[in-house]
Order: sequence, then C-alpha cells, then structure tokens
Amino acid sequence: MLYVDRVMLSGFRSYENMQLNVGANSVVLTGENGSGKTNLLEALSFLSPGRGLRGAKLCDVSKIGGSEPWAVSARLMTPEGMRQMGSGLVSRQDLSSETSADRRIARLDGETLSSPAPFGDILQVAWLTPQMDRLFVEGASGRRQFLDRLVVAYHPTHARQVNSYEKVMRERAKLLSEGNPDPVWVSSLEKSMAEHGVAVAAARLDAISKLSQAILESQTAFPRAHLSLDGELEEGLLKYPAVEVEADFCQRLITMRAVDGHSGRTSIGPHKSDLRVRHVDKNMPAELCSTGEQKALLIGITLASARLSVNQFGAPPLLLLDEVAAHLDGERRASLFDELMDIGSQVWLTGTDKSLFDQMQKRAKFFHFESGKIQED
Repeated sequence: MLYVDRVMLSGFRSYENMQLNVGANSVVLTGENGSGKTNLLEALSFLSPGRGLRGAKLCDVSKIGGSEPWAVSARLMTPEGMRQMGSGLVSRQDLSSETSADRRIARLDGETLSSPAPFGDILQVAWLTPQMDRLFVEGASGRRQFLDRLVVAYHPTHARQVNSYEKVMRERAKLLSEGNPDPVWVSSLEKSMAEHGVAVAAARLDAISKLSQAILESQTAFPRAHLSLDGELEEGLLKYPAVEVEADFCQRLITMRAVDGHSGRTSIGPHKSDLRVRHVDKNMPAELCSTGEQKALLIGITLASARLSVNQFGAPPLLLLDEVAAHLDGERRASLFDELMDIGSQVWLTGTDKSLFDQMQKRAKFFHFESGKIQED
C-alpha cells in the first residue's frame, strides 16, 4: 500500500502551521463549510505535478497576511520504503531579479528538484470536488485537465509532454504575433509542437482505450461511462501511422501561420481536443443527464481509473474526495465506501455531516475541524 503517513503545512491558505499524523488509515474530515477541510485536500494535491485541485495561482495559496511563502511536506510510505516529499512557493527574495513570475519549488528525500514532475513517478493523486460536478456542461478545458490527470497514471511522462507542447505553442504564438519571425526558428518550433502534440494525443487515446475496458469490466454500483475523444490528431491516429499524423500536423501549422499570428492563438492541436462521455445504460450524452447522474458518472470513472492504476502504476492512487458523499443515497454511499476499500487506496474524504460516514467508522481515522483547530474524533 502507498499512503501519506504525515503531512505538514506552513503558510498555506488558512493554516499558519499544521501537522497531521494519520498512519496507513483512510481519513474522514468533518466540520462546517469554510473550516479548512478543502484547504487540506488542496495541500495534498500539491504532492503531484500541476497547480493542485483548485488550479490556483501559486501566490493565491499563501495564507492571507502571512509573512512566509506556503509550503507542504509529507512523509510517504511506499512499497520501496519511506520517502519525503515537499513543495512550496519560492520566496520572492530568493528569485533572480530577472524573474517576476512566481515559481514552485519541489523537494524529494532532501534534494531540490528542477520541477515537481518526478513526484508522479512515486505517487499518483486523483481528486473529485464539488466544482467538478459541472464538468460535462462547461467548457472543454476542464474535461481535458480531468482526462490528462487520468492519463498520467498509465503514461508517467504525459504531463511533461503536455507542458512541453504548451510551452512551445506559446513561444510560436509570441513570435507570430510580433510579425516577420525568423522562418527557420518558427519551423523548428512547429516541428517540436508536432512531436509533442502527437505524443499527447497518442497517450490520451491509449488511456481512453484502457480505461473504457476497465469501466466495462467493473463490478460497481455506479453507471458505466463510454469515453471518446473529439480531436483532429486523435482522429488521425485512429486511421494513420503516427509519423504521417505528425507530418500533416506540422504542415498545417505552417499554412495557419498568418491566421494564428493575427488571432494570437493556435487554431489546431491537442489543446483543442475534448473528452466526450456517454451514459452507457441510457445511451445518453453525459451533458444531458441529470446532475446526480453526472456526479455518479464522474465517481464511476474515477473508481475505474483507480483500479486500473493498481495494475498500470503498481500501487493505488491517493484519492481526495471533497464532499463526494453529500448527494448520494444511503445504498450508493455504502457501495462507494466498499469500493474504495476494495481498491486499497488511502482515501481522504470531507463532509459537513459526520453521520454520512457511519460505514467508515472502523475503516478510517476521523478528524473534526472547529474554530480553526483540528481534533481527532
């Protein structure tokens, strides 16, 4: 089993300093809204690459009025032994005078890393939040981010490919917007975009295929979902070899230079792709399902992905489930808890009503938040 044994925060959101020792248990956090439950889950989400479960700017995570930049550290127990992970905001006085952007620092077993990307080689983190309940009816960006977090479990370098693609895309857009760019340099960027872009699309397709099969094979109380991708590169890869799709994408980028330079954005590529989800038993697009059905579909996808991660990654992911039990009936809630325990993940659950977690009494460690303090129940 892979689990967070201890977590420590400083200058993070509502926390000046906090330490929580939990051992191998799953964790239930209860308390009123605004008491700091979700802040703790967000802190744990920074044990993975990216901007955490809120997608916040790094500077916004710091405690209001705090004098020091935020930091999160954790002691992990892994099949290979104990590991120390940490992440935080670099103090502005430690930044180069030429650097104005906030920067995140990452540390692993006492060594400073160039980025938090290696975290994904040690620990997989997945989460569901109330804000994700509208995932299927809002813009495609949120669905892509949700999908890409799932893909990392099966392709550990996927996040780096996405970041590399987006970095080169921004550089190309900047050059084109300035007018009369060096054609050799732009061509080099477009070649790199094509390489990273096709790698991103191929990883997404492979993950979708594996996850769809896992969903069909799941014994679960949650509705089955059929997943597909709506994107030019993904559609091309289903018909042609990757090398042909890459060459075609590169050529199309060349023909779109004038349009992209005028608009200031890239017209085509995997950053435009969309995740499509259908409710299998109803044969209905997820966006047309009821709010409750949409949430149940999300839970079902997350559970199937966690099961698959055990085989693909070698250990279950850390699951952060914010208010996930609030709108489930008693039978489905009990099924959720049974399935979570069967997967073997360390699960962190939050809620305002402790009674919702009665079935977890002997399966988890309970903490209650009140008046800015955390007490073990």
